[in-house]
Amino acid sequence: MIALVDGVRQELLPVTDSSIIRGDGIFEAVRSYGGSLFALDEHLERLGLSAAAVGIPLPDDGRIGSWARSLAAEGGEGIVRVIVSRGDAVPGSSSNSRIVLLHHQLPFSPATVRLRLWPAPWHPAGRPWELAGIKTLSYAPNVAASRLASRDGFDDALLTADDGAVLEGPTFCVAWVTDGVVKAPSVDLGILDSITRRHVLRLATEAGMTVETGRFSSTEVSTANEVFAMSTVKEVTPVISVGEREFPIGPVTTRLRELFRAFVTESIRAT
Repeated sequence: MIALVDGVRQELLPVTDSSIIRGDGIFEAVRSYGGSLFALDEHLERLGLSAAAVGIPLPDDGRIGSWARSLAAEGGEGIVRVIVSRGDAVPGSSSNSRIVLLHHQLPFSPATVRLRLWPAPWHPAGRPWELAGIKTLSYAPNVAASRLASRDGFDDALLTADDGAVLEGPTFCVAWVTDGVVKAPSVDLGILDSITRRHVLRLATEAGMTVETGRFSSTEVSTANEVFAMSTVKEVTPVISVGEREFPIGPVTTRLRELFRAFVTESIRAT
């Protein structure tokens, strides 16, 4: 692992930092392909939206992007995380925001995933909320859902609203295919505006597929032909079961995975 704190190479944070005391901060995770970052500008733009939503100032001189690129070039394949805290959270200490970047290896990601539907009462699910769709550090409920789904023999959880509407995974987005139509929960539900999701749905449209987003019940998923997950780490990963319902690795999922990987390769070559 390689880490920078405010541009200085180190792996230590003060115990007074708001990320530790309050879980108060924002983050992004950017995929490094052989030392080149995919969609860095989009990640930094989303980081800026998160910072504005929680009131944490960011430098506007490009240093975060420069730090990220240097870590990726040194570390190669992996993930570059950008974490911004509000600074020290103990009275009498500094109140300046703190910027942490670290490069680490890709976490293990299975080739297929099995999901358990999991109620998420903490999720906005379409209710107005200032932090809806914001990448804050406060991931404890999501992490708990993943852990408990794993305890029950699944790879991860698929979060649902009180009325059973499908939302997102704890760290990924989902979509499914019904009679050739690609369907996905809308970002209006307060799910993350995933950059991977954004490009996959665009690629689907450009390939002539019909794409629908909205509020869908878990019944919509259980009657689908194919299901897949999307994230920086997972890219496009087939979902082979949701609860007891099993799904094949279908042609649409396979095609979208190929299209996305080709797009990533093209984007990296252009940087």
